Amino acid sequence: MGNLLRLGRLLLLGAVAAGVVRAADPFLTVRDIFPPEAWHNHSSCLVETRRGDLLVCWFHGSGERKADDVRVEGARLRRGRGEWSPRFLMADTPGYPDTNPCMVIDAEERLWLIYPTILANLWESALLKCRVSRDYHRPGPPRWERSDVVHITPGPEFDEAVREALPRLQAEAARADWTESTRREVADYLAAMEARAGDKLYRRLGWMPRARPFLGRNGRILVPLYHDGFSFSLMAWTDDAGAHWSTGRPVIGGGNIQPSIVRRSDGSLYTVMRDNGPPPKRLIEAVSHDEGARWTGVRDSAIPNPGSGADLIALRDGRWVFVGNDTEEGRHRLAVWLSADEGRTWPWRRALEDGPPGSGSHGYPSVLQSRDGSLHVSYSWHTRDADREAKTIRHAHFNPEWIGAGGEGR
Repeated sequence: MGNLLRLGRLLLLGAVAAGVVRAADPFLTVRDIFPPEAWHNHSSCLVETRRGDLLVCWFHGSGERKADDVRVEGARLRRGRGEWSPRFLMADTPGYPDTNPCMVIDAEERLWLIYPTILANLWESALLKCRVSRDYHRPGPPRWERSDVVHITPGPEFDEAVREALPRLQAEAARADWTESTRREVADYLAAMEARAGDKLYRRLGWMPRARPFLGRNGRILVPLYHDGFSFSLMAWTDDAGAHWSTGRPVIGGGNIQPSIVRRSDGSLYTVMRDNGPPPKRLIEAVSHDEGARWTGVRDSAIPNPGSGADLIALRDGRWVFVGNDTEEGRHRLAVWLSADEGRTWPWRRALEDGPPGSGSHGYPSVLQSRDGSLHVSYSWHTRDADREAKTIRHAHFNPEWIGAGGEGR
């Protein structure tokens, strides 16, 4: 069945290219959700409501983990409107930074906001929280009916996975053609991973989301997490609307963080993760055959990544869309890629932002396909010149035809 679906998609794309099936006219609109400002605005996430409105969240403050004024803000774009609403408050723990928010609307139409509060101005001190609302269509912020701490409690499988991964990572490091300083950095990282895996407090704190949670089968909400201290990823999930949370084996590849998840036509789950490790700088990929509990084949993909967040979705027709910084260094270029064979090849590519290196940082995208088939991306837009920095969250709206109109491999 999977091969037939892939063949059907390729035939459809060929028919569009040949003019047998008429494609929509390509379009792209880009707007700032609010005017650029000097304060920090970063790490957004988009959802679409059943009414066709868009909700976006991000964190805002004078800095990141070291700034105790950081809070989660949001805005709303009504269906058919051209302008986003004024900003509103989504979450704020007074005296602590609240960062890296993500959202999802579950099968019962509940809006989930999941974010970490940074307890001691270190990423490793992150405490994961969630808020839930059924009343989020009215103007202004959602009316939260529940606010909880999400307790991340890795079990014995955590230590086991670290012990199994270390010999492989050490062997890969021994074979790698790295500078001496990189070798020392990797050796220190592996020694710290081994020492900290047995520290119960350390492995229960520090877990943060980035990409949108994935809605699995039978009501499962699967939240992809990462840890800046361990520098690898972990999946947490609930099958009972947050009454209980579970975690699987960590996904260990050496610097693989901030997972984004998509389902393949064969039913397996596939993830790409930011590369915070040594060169070559590529998104790191893995596959799960049990709804996210265990992940196999952690390895470099073919997609360049400079150590920045990326996002990946499956369209309703089976094609995949990837959005990220497709460079090995710098976040000056933010591109959209389109695949007709579930990421095996990416023939169509187009840039949303493409400035010279050093001109700014544009990244951390969140992408979704709306009910009308078009695509929406929110992302951090940070620019600087000799006099000032300016930061906002941008919203790009386009259709798949716009990606294809850029030509193959561009």
